[in-house]
Amino acid sequence: MGLFKKWFGKEKNQNEEMNEFQHSEEQNEASIEEVLETEDENTESANPEDFQDTDEEEEEAVKADDFENNEENLVSEDIDIDYAPETDYVSESDEGISEEIDQETNEEGIEETTEENPKPKVGFFAKLVKGLTKTRSNIMDGIDQVLKSFKKIDEELFEELEEALIMADIGVETTLKIINELRVKVKEQKITEASELKRLLIDEISTLLEQGDHEIHIDESPTVILVIGVNGVGKTTTIGKLAHHMKQQNKKVLLAAADTFRAAAIDQLEVWGNRAGVDVIRHQENSDPAAVIFDAVQAAKSRKIDVLICDTAGRLHNKKNLMEELRKIFRVISREYPEARKEVLLVLDATTGQNALQQVKLFKEVADITGIILTKLDGTAKGGIIIPINSEMNIPVKYIGVGEGIDDLQPFNPKEFANALFAEENNDSL
Repeated sequence: MGLFKKWFGKEKNQNEEMNEFQHSEEQNEASIEEVLETEDENTESANPEDFQDTDEEEEEAVKADDFENNEENLVSEDIDIDYAPETDYVSESDEGISEEIDQETNEEGIEETTEENPKPKVGFFAKLVKGLTKTRSNIMDGIDQVLKSFKKIDEELFEELEEALIMADIGVETTLKIINELRVKVKEQKITEASELKRLLIDEISTLLEQGDHEIHIDESPTVILVIGVNGVGKTTTIGKLAHHMKQQNKKVLLAAADTFRAAAIDQLEVWGNRAGVDVIRHQENSDPAAVIFDAVQAAKSRKIDVLICDTAGRLHNKKNLMEELRKIFRVISREYPEARKEVLLVLDATTGQNALQQVKLFKEVADITGIILTKLDGTAKGGIIIPINSEMNIPVKYIGVGEGIDDLQPFNPKEFANALFAEENNDSL
């Protein structure tokens, strides 16, 4: 080290060594006092960059070497005291403060993001419009192609339009109903131009979607919602989202894991219960589902729960056992919770198209279905299946799902859905 040679090298005499040593001690004392004064004035805001001076790098190196050789222990302790609170050690009170600061920072960041990229008030509607893009294209492209091929309205036009609607997953029965209504309105309104049929068609589909009671009345009394559906349609996931939605309405919600035969169904429901902040009543795997429901009902009554949502098995291939299982569950609920309002919601996967209608018919033999939850509407071209489900089966759609997020399940609003389904056509007509 250069400084060491200057002090203790053979070329230095004893007087020079003593003078430089004394000078070094004075520098050490001055430096230590400076560090201590800085610590007293502002220990929390100490910044290592404030103590760096690029023009005096050699002098700082000399001071550092002096500390190392003469006051190593003392300076080391001073440095630890000065910087440790900022880098290595956080007290309990500091942790609380840090959490508050982080929370405030996050909130500020959210506010700034909201101001820079404000979310539309109808966020779910915007997501619905986007999610129905393929369905809209599947329905309207065929209709537009037919209407552009004809100038005047005749029987051949109706036949072509009928085929286009069936191909768009509207279903045969519902399509015939729509075509018959169009014929009547064309005569009543004396319409002759093929292009004018489009407005009538949109109005008729919107009317079909509005049929039935699409609300779940959870304000009248305690409500028990029994959720049924085949495995793979997203039944358990839907229950978690439904619980979250109910809780957002300030309802006390409880879940019952009565699908005891499917591997991991209970654990999956618990995961979603944790996400939604809702308790789950569970038994061991392969337990009696009716016993789970019994315990869940007792818990719901003692805790004064507003909504009890029950998961059930989806083994439709074993229809007799499933039917008996559901009957036992219904008996338990009716006997133990007679004052509660009952809902039986069937979960359907929109991507299955016409197969969803078959599932409705089969489950109607097993249970008295009061409503439909149609999931996975986003990204599928088969969303038109919602129209025949609502009209042919006489079972109202009560919830729809347009994404994987916990907020992506919302109550079905027929007018809003029709506006989203025909968004481009409505905009063109403005």
